[in-house]
Amino acid sequence: MAIRRNDLGRDPIGKLVLRLAVPSMLAQFVSVLYSIVDRMYIGNIPEIGDTALAGVGVCGPIVTLINSFALLIGIGGAPLAAIRMGEKNLEGAKQILANCFLMLLGIAAFLTTFFLCLKDPLLMTFGASEATFGYAEQYLTICVSGTVFAIMATGLNQFIICQGFSGMAMISVMIGAAMNIALDPVFIFVFGMGVRGAAIATVLSQMASFLFVVGFLKSSRAVLRLGFGGYSFRIMRRVMTFGFSPFIISATDSVLIIVMNSVLQRYGGPENGDAFITCATVVQSYMQLITMPMAGITGGTQPILSFNYGAGNTARIRKAFWRIIFLCAGFTTIMFCISQTCSSLFVGLFTKDTSLTELSVWGIRTFTLGIIPLAFQYEIVDGFTALGIARIAVTLSLTRKILYLILTLVLPIFFSAPGAFYAEPAVDIFCGILATVTFLLNFNTLMRRRDEMPEGQTLYS
Repeated sequence: MAIRRNDLGRDPIGKLVLRLAVPSMLAQFVSVLYSIVDRMYIGNIPEIGDTALAGVGVCGPIVTLINSFALLIGIGGAPLAAIRMGEKNLEGAKQILANCFLMLLGIAAFLTTFFLCLKDPLLMTFGASEATFGYAEQYLTICVSGTVFAIMATGLNQFIICQGFSGMAMISVMIGAAMNIALDPVFIFVFGMGVRGAAIATVLSQMASFLFVVGFLKSSRAVLRLGFGGYSFRIMRRVMTFGFSPFIISATDSVLIIVMNSVLQRYGGPENGDAFITCATVVQSYMQLITMPMAGITGGTQPILSFNYGAGNTARIRKAFWRIIFLCAGFTTIMFCISQTCSSLFVGLFTKDTSLTELSVWGIRTFTLGIIPLAFQYEIVDGFTALGIARIAVTLSLTRKILYLILTLVLPIFFSAPGAFYAEPAVDIFCGILATVTFLLNFNTLMRRRDEMPEGQTLYS
């Protein structure tokens, strides 16, 4: 197989952004199918589909929280490794990869033990009802048992991207997604395993992605190969500093989903609580079709910024930043139009119930009102993360999450359960503006300081 490696320091910026962004965006789009295909098939199980879908929706925050630890290490270590490669320090980059491999393995072991021991009380706390608990427990137990494959595949795949092998990174994700699509109907319907079958298909798919990623990083084709040794607490701390912003974004997403499910259960009452949670599950699945491909664009292009920051080429960083922002804004504009006109087609994949369909279509249209300004925050936060400017990235991330939490809790007091759905667009618009103003006030100063640094000075040593 011919493998194209993009030259992060010399390829034309416009073409380079597209060559890294498009495969990464497609990979993230395909990876959304992991959860969407599960939920689509589960929602169509005869007689129990809607209830089982609500149960799987309760598991969503825990699965997201587990994956956020992969981002802590993967997106924390990959930009740092790219900076080292930009400084022409390949041995330093290899040492970072070795440390990240060990960290991912340790975190996976801890999370597996933790969630298997506490899954029952956590599920009840996170919004499971007597009707949905059994399905949630079945799904979560199997998914958590495969945590090591999910975390290792997601975290290590970032080190394929940071070397410029965007196509190989896309293939690693698509292998897992294709397996999941193929195995879901077999395990759920042919073998009659229901929710358990969906979870088993997911774990097997994650295992396939993991084996592919490790195989590539150990092969002679990789510039930055996986090795062992050179472990350092100093490097581990630096990785976690870099990765804290994407970790907070993903981890607090889990907390917010948990809060929202609890709020919907409370204000929806015994009659409508599960229906609102099912609706929220469909809406959040749809939002992944927007946020994950956009994260693919911003995450996939991070190596351009990191590598050239290490090389001291601020002109390329400036060009890349604006190209990526406009690409994200164009994507969200298209998705906004689709969301407001065609959302019923997506909802129909999950349920045939008329009332649930109407509620979910309304939820999607409401949730997506502010996605265009959201594009600016995504690239600004991920861009500053790629440059190691954690203070700004974390501040912007936390501001958005805190405001979202407050509105999710407060709006239902005045507008009952539907009020919780308006927190998303309100926060997206406000924080998109805030991030843009922050970028305009700080970016040129940061680039000027990098230009003034002595040649050969090591960054973040």
